[in-house]
Amino acid sequence: MASSKGGGGGGGGIPLERMSVEQLRALKEQADLEVNLLQDSLTNIRTATTRLEIASSALNDLSLRPHASKMLVPLTASLYVPGTLDDSQKVLVDVGTGYFIEKTMAEGKDYCERKINLLKSNFDQLVEVTSKKKNVADEMAVILQAKMKQLASTSS
Repeated sequence: MASSKGGGGGGGGIPLERMSVEQLRALKEQADLEVNLLQDSLTNIRTATTRLEIASSALNDLSLRPHASKMLVPLTASLYVPGTLDDSQKVLVDVGTGYFIEKTMAEGKDYCERKINLLKSNFDQLVEVTSKKKNVADEMAVILQAKMKQLASTSS
């Protein structure tokens, strides 16, 4: 730890031990903020993955229904209206920002699976980055605490 550079903490190449308390405090706050943002991103990715898994499951259930089946169609998260299944082999896929594309059932399932795999890959990469950033923040906290103790003992 004696020659730590801050691991991307923005120290400009100055070892953490040589920084002033104010500099360390500012870097620690920045690192903590970045960790919190990364953790929020992880939560958002997890939520999106769950929604896509639910959509994929719904597509599987929908593909098993016979033509002209009666069903409830969700308009919002809490509003459903009665409907009749016209064609279980065509689905509308929400591709973002209010755009929908008509796809076959197989293409819809494939789209969901590809998106789920992409999100899981991004999640794994983000977990690594978050872990490294958290380690840097923890290292800064240890050094900052040692400097504060040192200052307190010299001023007493």
